[in-house]
Amino acid sequence: MARTKSITVLTLLVLAVGINYIDRGTLSVAKPDLAAEFRLDDARMGLLFSAFFWSYALFQIAAGWFVDRFDVKWVYAVGFLVWSLATAGMGIFSGFWVFFALRLMLGAGESVAYPATSRLLAANYSEERRGFANALIDAGTKVGPAISTLLGGLVVAHYGWRALFLVLGLGSLLWLIPWLWLVPSERRRGGSAATDTPPAVAWSVLLRRKEVWTTSLGMFCLGYAWYFLVSWLPAYLVEERGFSKEDMAVFGSLPFWAMAATSLVGGWCSDRWIRAGGTPTKVRKTFLIVGFLLCAAFMVPAASVGDARLCVAFLTAACAALGFYSSNVWSVTQTLAGVPAAGRWTGIQNCVGNLGGVVSPLVTGIIVQRTGSFALAFTLSAAMLVLGAALYAFLLGRVAPVAWPQRDGEPA
Repeated sequence: MARTKSITVLTLLVLAVGINYIDRGTLSVAKPDLAAEFRLDDARMGLLFSAFFWSYALFQIAAGWFVDRFDVKWVYAVGFLVWSLATAGMGIFSGFWVFFALRLMLGAGESVAYPATSRLLAANYSEERRGFANALIDAGTKVGPAISTLLGGLVVAHYGWRALFLVLGLGSLLWLIPWLWLVPSERRRGGSAATDTPPAVAWSVLLRRKEVWTTSLGMFCLGYAWYFLVSWLPAYLVEERGFSKEDMAVFGSLPFWAMAATSLVGGWCSDRWIRAGGTPTKVRKTFLIVGFLLCAAFMVPAASVGDARLCVAFLTAACAALGFYSSNVWSVTQTLAGVPAAGRWTGIQNCVGNLGGVVSPLVTGIIVQRTGSFALAFTLSAAMLVLGAALYAFLLGRVAPVAWPQRDGEPA
C-alpha cells in the first residue's frame, strides 16, 4: 500500500511540475506576437519575464513554512488553482500592467511546487531511490518547456497567442481531480506537525547552516542560466537566428527534450552508483560539478557559430549536460535536510535560486536592446555556471543528513 501511494504521489507530482513549466513558458512562446501587438520593446518584455520570478522567489519562504506547517495536499491544491487561473487570465485581459500583475500571481501560485515536492520525496523515498525520483520530477520541468515550445509555438502560429493561454490555463485544472481524490491527507496534531513525523526545524537554525547558503547560491547560478534559456530561447531563434515560428517550435524544443532524457539517465546512474557503494557525497557532487562545467563549455560556442542549426546542436548539448546536474541537485538538499527541514530548506534554496530568474531575463532584455545581440547574454550565463561548479567543489562538504537540534536554541 505504501509503495502504491508513493508511486501515485510521484506520478501526480511529475504531471504537476510539467504543467507548472508549460504555464510559465507560455509568455516566451507568445513573445514575438504579443510584443508586436502591444508594442513592447525588449526591455519591457524582460520586465514581464522577470515579474514571475519576483513573486515566485519571494513566496518560496512562505510556501516552505506552509508546507511544513499544514497539510501539503491542500497547500499544493490551492497554489495549483491560483497559477492555472493566472495563466488563463493572460488569454482574456490586455495591457502591460495587467499582464505584469498576472505574472506576479502566476509566480505566487507556482511557489508551492518545489517545497511540497521536496517534503513528499524526502518522506517517501530513501537515498538510493531518491535520485531517480528527483530525475522524474526534473524531467517534467524539461518536458514542460519542450511541450510549451513545440505545441505552443504551433498553436500560436495557427490560432493566436490568446488561445494558448486559455487552453493551457483552463485545461490544466483537470489535474486537481486526481490530486484531491487519490492523494491522502497528512495526519496533523494541533494544526502543525504531522503525528508521524518529527517537528519542523526552526528558521534560525536553518539560516546558520553553511550548507543552506552553499546549495542556495549554487541554485542561483542554475537559475540565471536556465531561466535565460526558458525566457529568451524562442525569441532568440526567431529574431536573431531567423527561424520561422513553426521551425522554432520544433528546433527550440530539442534542448529541453535532451535535458529531460539526460536527467532520467543521470538520476538512474547516480542511484545505481550509490547502490554499488559510492558515497552520496562523491556521487552527487560529481554530477553537479561536471554537469555545470559541460553546460558552460557548450553554451559559449552556441552564440558564436554562424550556422543556425549548429547553434541548436550546441544548445542541445548544453542542456543535455545540465540534465546531469538537475537530476541530482534536489537529492542533495533532501538528504541534508531530511523530513524536518525539507520544506523550509527547499523554500530558502528556491527563493535564492529564482532570484537568478529575476535578474537573468531582465539583464538579457537590456543587453539585447543595447547591443542588438545575445552574445554577451550567453557568455554571462556560462560564467554563472562555472561559478556554481566552484561553489559545489569547494564550499559544499559531505552530503549526509544534518543532525538537527530538538529545540530552537540547541547547537546543531
